[in-house]
Amino acid sequence: MSSGFVRTVGGDIAPDTLGATNYHEHFFQVSPLLPGDELADEAASTREAELLRGSGFAAVVDATPVGLGRRPDALARLARTAGVTVVATTGRHRDDHYRDRPELLEGTASAWAARFTRELVEGMPADDRDLDGARASGPDGAPVRAGVLKAGTDYWRITAAERIALEAVAEAHRATGAPIMVHTERCTAVDELLDVLESGGVPAHRVAIAHADRTPDAGLHAAIAQRGAYLGYDGAGRYKDWPDATLIAACAELVEAGHGDRILLGADVARARHYAAYGGIPGLAYLGERFVPRLRERIGEEASSAILVANPAAWLSWG
Repeated sequence: MSSGFVRTVGGDIAPDTLGATNYHEHFFQVSPLLPGDELADEAASTREAELLRGSGFAAVVDATPVGLGRRPDALARLARTAGVTVVATTGRHRDDHYRDRPELLEGTASAWAARFTRELVEGMPADDRDLDGARASGPDGAPVRAGVLKAGTDYWRITAAERIALEAVAEAHRATGAPIMVHTERCTAVDELLDVLESGGVPAHRVAIAHADRTPDAGLHAAIAQRGAYLGYDGAGRYKDWPDATLIAACAELVEAGHGDRILLGADVARARHYAAYGGIPGLAYLGERFVPRLRERIGEEASSAILVANPAAWLSWG
């Protein structure tokens, strides 16, 4: 059983109360890399959260970091209305997401660490364009605080600004104990980014590697798991790359190798054209309704429960 607590937009909760958790989605996100796919409609995003809840997920991490259209107050309202536990994110994405705001790639690691720590401890900014402005409040008037730190790296490259973000995330982790997610491009440069974090005092078991399954290589994943990091399987339904069967097979091989305790499940749909409530398909419910039953049939109930419940509870716990 996980110790500590999980910091959600509605307050701190015991890890064993999370239930089935989708470790990686987005309800509010605006990026120059995704023109026309903005997630900015509170009513539609709330409806999508309800569909996710109906598909069997009780909790979800909204993985949008600073400067990309976060709306903490709306996220707190969404959580209450949809009846889903939501964990919000602070941190900074890979460089390309800030093409229209290059000023967000400036500053020292210590300055960014202080900002991230404030979002974790005091609350997130009400306006994501003013990171040092007034803090957001939830429906009950309490501050809306982030519960996860995030950084991002490029394809087989860690830029100078991305390294600073990793160092800042490490410093904020040391100050708080908050869990870390790192966006990777097709699971590249993982050893290198873990080295940066570990040199900053972050043990690998506090880190989730997002998009690990974009390179569905069970041998590669086993090596990452042996370092202690979590593997984010979040590519279900992306048939243009490979069928779901490929991801399920890689996941099953990892479980059979004894690393089932290192897997997290999400979908990172992240685009309005793929959200049912925005008029698209397949929607956030795809993961619970169509992918999870196939995975459960392949790996069994015990391993599925670990991936959906125990693993995210352990990763999200502040200790």
